[in-house]
Amino acid sequence: MIFLVMPAFALSIIPIILIEAIYISKTLEISRKEAAKIVAVSNLVSTIVGIPLTWVILAAIQIITGGGSAYGLSSALTKALAVTWQAPWLIPYESELHWMIPVAGFVLLIPFFFASWWTEYFVTKQLSRTLEAALIKKTTRNANLITYSLLTLWPIGMLMIPNA
Repeated sequence: MIFLVMPAFALSIIPIILIEAIYISKTLEISRKEAAKIVAVSNLVSTIVGIPLTWVILAAIQIITGGGSAYGLSSALTKALAVTWQAPWLIPYESELHWMIPVAGFVLLIPFFFASWWTEYFVTKQLSRTLEAALIKKTTRNANLITYSLLTLWPIGMLMIPNA
């Protein structure tokens, strides 16, 4: 899934930086230029380091806990497990991938949100030492809530558009 998710993140990085920079500029009362610099650096770090590292951890957990095996899709439970527990590395049920990929992508947005938030909080805190840490934490969380809400449009669109 990392090979399918990363292109969406790459295509979305510029709008994400713009949206988060506007929000952070207004909330932290800093210039748009300073906010854009901070947001660009923090988002690049979260995209290049945070997201892939989170995926590696999730894939390792999947494999260690037995999620690397095919259990079939014969029930609602096995279908749910196939797109949650096995979301980092989908078992190639070829005829079902049209819905499994977007649902697994949606599921992965949850841990990726936390990875992005924490990574961006840490980077922003390092770049903005004069700002209060609690305010940075809250602001980076809210900025990521906004942009991750928009990122859900990728899997939703894939589910709604035939042959996406």
